[in-house]
Amino acid sequence: MKISYNWVKDYLKIDMEPSKVAEILTGIGLEIEGMEEWVSVKGGLEGVVIGEVLTCRKHPDADKLSVTTVNIGGPQPIQVVCGAPNVAAGQKVAVATVGTKLYMGNESLEIKKSKIRGEVSEGMICAEDELGLGTDHQGIMVLKNDSVPGSPASSYFKITKDTVFEIGLTPNRIDSGSHFGVARDLAAYLNLNAGLEAKATLPDLSSFKPDNNNNPYEVIIENTTDCPRYSGITISGVTISESPQWLKDKLRAVGLNPINNVVDITNFVQHEIGQPLHSFDADKIDGRKVIIKNLPEKSKFVTLDSAERSLSSRDLMICNSNEGMCIGGVFGGIKSGITESTKNIFLESAYFNPVAIRKTSKRHGLKTDASFRFERGADPEITTWALKRAILLIREIAGGEISSDIIDIYPVPIKRALIEVNYNNITRLIGKSIDRSVIRRIISLLDIVILEEKGENLLLEVPSRRVDVKKEADVIEEILRIYGYNNVEISNHVNSTITYSEKPDREKLVNTVSDMLASNGFAEIMCNSLNPAAWFEQNDDFDKEHLVVLANPLSSDLNAMRQSLLYGGLSSVAWNINRQNLDLKLFEFGHCYFYKKPGDTHPTPEHYFELEHLDLYLTGHPVKQGWNSKTNPTDFFNIKSRVEMVLSRLGVKPDSLITKESEKKYFSESLAWLHNNKVVAEAGKISKKYLKQFDISQEVYYGNIEWDLLLKLVKTHSISFRELPKYPWVRRDLALLLDRSIKFSQIREVALKTEKNILHDISLFDVYESDTLGTNKKSYAVSFTLRDDMKTLTDKSIEKVMNNLIRAFEKELNAQIR
Repeated sequence: MKISYNWVKDYLKIDMEPSKVAEILTGIGLEIEGMEEWVSVKGGLEGVVIGEVLTCRKHPDADKLSVTTVNIGGPQPIQVVCGAPNVAAGQKVAVATVGTKLYMGNESLEIKKSKIRGEVSEGMICAEDELGLGTDHQGIMVLKNDSVPGSPASSYFKITKDTVFEIGLTPNRIDSGSHFGVARDLAAYLNLNAGLEAKATLPDLSSFKPDNNNNPYEVIIENTTDCPRYSGITISGVTISESPQWLKDKLRAVGLNPINNVVDITNFVQHEIGQPLHSFDADKIDGRKVIIKNLPEKSKFVTLDSAERSLSSRDLMICNSNEGMCIGGVFGGIKSGITESTKNIFLESAYFNPVAIRKTSKRHGLKTDASFRFERGADPEITTWALKRAILLIREIAGGEISSDIIDIYPVPIKRALIEVNYNNITRLIGKSIDRSVIRRIISLLDIVILEEKGENLLLEVPSRRVDVKKEADVIEEILRIYGYNNVEISNHVNSTITYSEKPDREKLVNTVSDMLASNGFAEIMCNSLNPAAWFEQNDDFDKEHLVVLANPLSSDLNAMRQSLLYGGLSSVAWNINRQNLDLKLFEFGHCYFYKKPGDTHPTPEHYFELEHLDLYLTGHPVKQGWNSKTNPTDFFNIKSRVEMVLSRLGVKPDSLITKESEKKYFSESLAWLHNNKVVAEAGKISKKYLKQFDISQEVYYGNIEWDLLLKLVKTHSISFRELPKYPWVRRDLALLLDRSIKFSQIREVALKTEKNILHDISLFDVYESDTLGTNKKSYAVSFTLRDDMKTLTDKSIEKVMNNLIRAFEKELNAQIR
């Protein structure tokens, strides 16, 4: 939200450095995210001065140029070559001196000393468009005779300079979503901490009085739930034209483009006090009735942006007797808006239900200044003040007569919140004992009324604009905010609590594995937990019946909670590949979300659960290629080894888990590790069908670890120690001729079953396939590591073990020894 410092000072008479104001605003909860200097004319006419043309003669070598001498307040006049047809001696003009930068739209021009057709030119006499003051380029600007040579042009043209604050307004602080709201908070702080006696004050509207009652309109509220209060007034005989300069400057400073005097005034009041207004062409209100109601489902309505929208029966509409005129609190209609031909205006100021406005805004994807304020909670008590302020400005600037009384429909006034606050609780929560008179003063500065004080308790009435102050802790936070967080000293007393953390420590293990992956060249990613529901509904790998779908999503692309990290990871892979980052190692820790009771119309938090996953992604080459090193592209065994690396780091031996092919269809080749028939981890190559969704043309390998299940396995593990082996190990190799269907895991299983005492390790170091071996045959070269912890192995005992293994392979796997 942009806030103009000059505008704030219209309500609070202060003269402080903008940087100090920014510091204070941040301290009271209105965080300043940025500051910038703003001028009403780009460049601020720096370097442009008032000059007096002393002499003017024709250029000897150019018919359309003149050579002038100009007094710019210096010790000597300067010579300027000018091409304007209207330049003449005796004129007062605007002169851009050497080094000045002039801005014309998006283009800039730096004035330099130069020679033009042989004549020296030490500046430029400027036209209106060259200064950024208009569009006229027929000739130079001729100024009033009383202007003083050498004086800054910025003073003559009354160039406005301002500081604009960018405030990161939190959703609960819409009471400060206006210039007066910021001034009000600033005044409260300065009164308490800087001795400022004045409060922020609004303009006096005591002069408001209708000129007549010749153009009244009837207002009917059919939906009082979504529109508790609606106020309106008419003004007749206005002239729609350009706004005065001061008004255009105010709006431009906060990033708004001026449109016309009436619309600009409604925007001005909105940013002044925080109350959105809407102006209708009164002559286009059929039946002279303004009806606030809901239209039938799928009714068509054309908004100001010329888009035809299909309405929901839950959208609140401002209608005339025949049709809708405006989506209430969100966006106006194209038929009833203000145009150059408008003469009579009906001005609206209302209070709408924040929830209804937010849902309508999200439903239609419309984010406007009005919806921004209404959906956070406007002040229901200022609708008529805002009408008076706007209607007086319209009469002053656009002319016309106020042609009706204020129509104010407010059937059930919204009551202010009553909150009981205890002094002891204030001390306990703030951590410091503040004098009670100071507390009462802060409460008063915040316009909170003390209805009653009994002993340690205060009964307070909170202004209606403070939609975020609902309980005692909220009031205490307000007291601390104005008192100053920095005024609460850090105590020398330290409290500590003995806690027992459940083992294993999830955070510690996440950090341990993250550090290990990072040291192996992986980069961590964090993807959005919101995904398109279609991603999970269109693929059988996911449980669409248990998909968590948002009732009020930000967009159709963010309408479901993810059931897998896969899609977010593939999006990241695609993003990097599109930017020529082809060799990737990525990992992500994240939660996936599920709904326990599909079809339940009244879900509760207990119906939802989430599971944590660790996902790995490999694509491209595993290491960077160089002139002295060449690597093969990433393959299945790279991702398999990485998953097993994570399992081993946490003390889970991959050999202790059952392995089989994964059932997930997003793999084209895969492996899954299971414990008690539950998948602990899986790894494989992503199928082309899934890669095509993200326009990924290179192979991507993916590993998914069920982190919650893995931690359950780790929980029962303990670390044991033993002495180093005293006796040496022996390696023996076998070349086995096998059927192609035989897997290495079967060889391992048979070997361990046969010789489990002294066989310590089995590894596959070569695979050979050829038609010369026979039909559907392959050769595995397998190494066996043997060691007896009680004695040194002899050749005889080694030969016995190897013969046992050979017989077992021949019997159970139909193997042949090569």
